Amino acid sequence: MSKDDRRDNRRGRGPKEAPEFEQKIIDLARVTRVMAGGKRMKFRACVAIGDKKGSIGYGLAKGADVTLAVNKAVARAKKSMIKIPMVNETIPHAVYVKYKAAKVLLKPAQKGTGLKTGGAVRMVLELSGLGNVVGKIHGANNKVNNVKALFKAIESMKPVVSRPKKEVVKNEKSTTEKPAVAKAATKAPKE
Repeated sequence: MSKDDRRDNRRGRGPKEAPEFEQKIIDLARVTRVMAGGKRMKFRACVAIGDKKGSIGYGLAKGADVTLAVNKAVARAKKSMIKIPMVNETIPHAVYVKYKAAKVLLKPAQKGTGLKTGGAVRMVLELSGLGNVVGKIHGANNKVNNVKALFKAIESMKPVVSRPKKEVVKNEKSTTEKPAVAKAATKAPKE
């Protein structure tokens, strides 16, 4: 037990809990609004959160201070959580999505490839827990639009559906594969 934990226990706070989600600040900008009396300055924060188990979310918020903007963005990110369909630490199929000027291409990769993407897309995918994805950003350098395009791509992914197994039927002449369906004895009427 560390010195800080003992001090917190004496003050009645208890030991520190591990955060539920990891968070990363994707973009932080100072924005201004021109009013009659002058300029009003605020901070805009784009924050991504994830649990490294396939759930991710992002939030975009403004505040008078950096910490206010980040806290608001984290609260919005928790409300917009989505689940990524995962197959062996990668995505089930390739997807290409356009959002405004940002275009994002994601492709599944073999085990051991790692995350081969750039910019904001890489930061978000690291939070998701995906291990092997190849991606490319086309068209725009705007981090916020690239993140929005990534989430649009993830939402458009189809989950993996398991197909029924085929039953092997042996005849005297040859072996053929037929779907496992009940055989119906129907005869065509003779004319």
